[in-house]
Order: sequence, then C-alpha cells, then structure tokens
Amino acid sequence: MNVDQIYTGCLAQGAYYIESKGEVAIIDPLREVQPYIDRAEKDGAKIKYILETHFHADFVSGHLTLAEKTGASIVYGPTAKPSFGAHVASDDEVLKVGDVSIVVLHTPGHTMESTTYLLRDEEGKDVAIFTGDTLFLGDVGRPDLAQKAANLTQEELAGLLFDSLRNKIMPLADEVTVYPGHGAGSACGKNMSKETVDSLGNQKKTNYALRADMTKEEFIKEVTDGLLPPPVYFPANVKMNKEGYDSIDSVLDRGLRALNPTEFEVAANETGAIVLDVRHQNDFVEGFIPSSIFIGIDDNFAPWVGSVIGDVNQSILLVTPEGREEETVTRLARVGFDKVLGFLKGGIKAWADAGKEIDKIESIPATEAHHRLENEKLPVVDVRKFSEYQAEHVDNALNIPLDFINDKMAEFPKDENFYVHCAGGYRSVIAASILKARGYHNLIDIKGGFHAIKNAGFIVTDYVCPSTLK
Repeated sequence: MNVDQIYTGCLAQGAYYIESKGEVAIIDPLREVQPYIDRAEKDGAKIKYILETHFHADFVSGHLTLAEKTGASIVYGPTAKPSFGAHVASDDEVLKVGDVSIVVLHTPGHTMESTTYLLRDEEGKDVAIFTGDTLFLGDVGRPDLAQKAANLTQEELAGLLFDSLRNKIMPLADEVTVYPGHGAGSACGKNMSKETVDSLGNQKKTNYALRADMTKEEFIKEVTDGLLPPPVYFPANVKMNKEGYDSIDSVLDRGLRALNPTEFEVAANETGAIVLDVRHQNDFVEGFIPSSIFIGIDDNFAPWVGSVIGDVNQSILLVTPEGREEETVTRLARVGFDKVLGFLKGGIKAWADAGKEIDKIESIPATEAHHRLENEKLPVVDVRKFSEYQAEHVDNALNIPLDFINDKMAEFPKDENFYVHCAGGYRSVIAASILKARGYHNLIDIKGGFHAIKNAGFIVTDYVCPSTLK
C-alpha cells in the first residue's frame, strides 16, 4: 500500500494518491490531471476511484477530466447531487482498492455532502482518514459556505459538524493519521496549522474543536466567531464542480495564443478583457500596460485572483515572465478562471519597443517614506488583513484590507497623496494597480511593507498577540 499527499502550496490544498495491488484511488484531484495518470502508469496501476470529499468552493477539481481519461468512477458521499454520472455512496459503504479498504464516513457540517474517507489496511486496521474540509489540523471547516444550498443557518451547520466530529471521527484510534484537505492559507477555515499531516491523537489534544469537554453550544460559538466573508468566487467554483466545466486541454488551447502588441491591444479593446500582469511586483511598478492589474505568480496567486477579480467569466489577457505562460493559465483554471484569451508575446519589452504607452507606480523604500512623512502629514493606508492591523500597525494608519478593496474603493483618499503598504510588498502593489486602474494616481507604494516600516523608524502601535484578540 502506498499513500502519497500531493500538496499544492499556492492553494494550500492536499490531493491524495492511494495505491494497492495495481489499483489506485485519487482523492480531491486538481484540475490538471496528467500527473496522476503518469504516476499510475509508472506504478503499473489503474485508477479505479476518484473520491470527492465535497463540492469544493476554493478550487475546481479534476474529477470530470480524470474520469473521462481513465474510466475511473467518481464517488461522492451521501446526499450529493452532481449533474453528471457518479456513484453516490451510502454511509459506511466500503470501497475496495487492491488489498485495502476505504470506508465512506458521512460527516456533514462544512457542507451537507461532506465526507471523510477512512483507509483500512490489508488486515482491516484503521490507518488514516482523509477529512477534506471537515477536519483540518488545528481547525475545522467553516460552516457558512453551504447555508443557501442546505437551507440552514451557519449555526445549524456548525451543530451538524459537531455531531460529525464526535460520532464519526473522534471515536477512531489516536494513532490514525489525519490527512486534511487544506493547510494554512486556505480560506476554508480560520486558523489552520502549517503542518499538513498529524495523528488524530495529537489533534484531540491540540485542536480547539476536538476538546472532549466541549458542549455543542460552545463549539458553535467558537467555530462561527470571527468568520470573514468568503471570497466572491467560491459559489462559481461550487457550481463548476457540481455541474461540469471545460477540459483543461481546451482551456490551455484557448489561453496560450501568443499575441503581438497590436493584436493584444485590439483584443483588450474589443473584448473588455482585464490585462493581468503576473510578473514580480518590483518589475511591475517600473513599467506596465495602463489599467492592467498586478497579481504576481510567485505568491498566493490563484486565491488573490479569485478575491480581487472575482468573476470567473471575466475575459483575461496575460502579461507573464517568459516561459511561464502555461503555468499561469493552468493556475487560473484551478480556481475557475477559464476565459484567458491569450498572452503578450515578448512581454512588456515588446510592448515598449512597439512604442505603446507605459504606466508606472511610485514605489519608495520605507526609509525614504519615513523621511518624507516627517515633513508632510499624508495618510498611510494599510491593506493587510484586519487581524494583522489589530496586532500592530503604523500609528494613525487607515486599514482597508485588500480582500475588500472593490467594495471599499471610496474609502481611499481622493484629494491628496497617500502611502499604501502591506506586510512585505506584494499585496500593496496589487492594491496600487487596482487603484490606478480606477483612476487613483495619487498613491505611493512603500517597498518591503510593514517589515521594512518597523526598521525605518515609523511610530507603530504596541504589539498585541493575535491569539488574545477577540
């Protein structure tokens, strides 16, 4: 028996490959499925099952494409109602994969169809659970994403989650390994661990949601307290996972059209496409196509695309580092953004060489910003999350989190210059690009973000540990 976690950092997502005696089960595969097929071929094995823990909101699963290419059966837990052919398993149903067994444990709460898969070895011993978004390390799945579909309140869903954990998961042996669907950085929970594998016994000791003496009322309060609104693209991803989507091959064929500067400009004007520039923020601020949006490929790219662009039906044209065009289209497709129309051949240099207009963002070191602010009292806007701002911030800074920039555009200063910063310099450039595209040309980015600001002598508030904030 082989069990491999295939972890994708930019999505904080874990897919799983289980092989025994030439048969394979894949749990929660990503959109691009060829690596799973290649792995099975290398092992001389056949993919038998594609197990989905629920209808995912934060990414588009590869279940349909993988089933089409391999003939494997797609499996959901009880109550799932997909719009395509799938096996909706019953609670406690046993699936055989070679010499091992996988038991279907219905664990509603995150969503109504949420399911945990229990792996038993050749001798019938419980080995591991694949919990999807039911149980994370240090946390549990948020219960507010399926309210409308389930016709339940988040409190009612949280109550179901409490029962699922106590009745299906906590009775299992402490030595059982927990393989969660996500780790730190995912918006599907609040305070997930950076670790991606743990024992159930350790989770019983350390995970607040698994306290043995916890009442249902306490659980509901703690799980629902402090939930931020989910990213706007989540419902569209659920719909795609439930109803179907284009194959990744057709998405790549459409998105990998190389356009010269004139073709690129015509496409932008005729289609209303967003120009998405995914280079490093230091390169972007030095020169970019006017009104383009920056979201760098080398950071939390896909989740930020989902949060700040939001509409998966929005047409997109790409400016990428050379050689990273396919990677960019693929990573966009992972979160349902399939309407890429092509990329700028030759990149920003080709655009400049063609004599076309270039815009810039004034981006200065924190030391220079501090010197300027000693002589001019301009607003400072902090685009970090509210929890980061609460913990420590520049004295008198205004907090407008990047997550909500589209709804809070009017809160940015309009009549005077202002400074914008984040933690390290990535998010502030995203914010600056969006503001510039909306007509705000009176901003100055602080390079290096809050880390550099603290070292530059800015007056900041006293640090408060986030764990003590209510």
